Amino acid sequence: QVALVESGGGLVQPGGSLRLSCVVSGLTLGQSAVGWFRQAPGEEREGVASIATDDGDTFYVDSVKGRFTVTRDNAKNTVYLQMNNLKPEDTAVYYCATDRHISTAQAMTVIDPPSWSYWGQGTQVTVSA
Repeated sequence: QVALVESGGGLVQPGGSLRLSCVVSGLTLGQSAVGWFRQAPGEEREGVASIATDDGDTFYVDSVKGRFTVTRDNAKNTVYLQMNNLKPEDTAVYYCATDRHISTAQAMTVIDPPSWSYWGQGTQVTVSA
């Protein structure tokens, strides 16, 4: 059974940093992409960044480019999202997701969130002074 567990969220001031972790079990990293998504109150869930866990190729939406970095440690079956220079508009519940049939980082651009099979429970990120 595939399970994902996020951690690392919290309250941070604008300009601050957080590192989110996503531990994956039941599926060996190195074959599937892992995506980070977020959902703010009243908004649809949106893709933020993704990584192909075989070659480390990454994708970022424009709003987080240069501020967020996604990495993976396949030995630990863990994917990270380093978030720097956080802004109030980054406030949301952050989720990681994966799917056995999604292997490229670019897949986030064409595969909608509901099509990703496995999701974590989410971790709250609040950016506020």
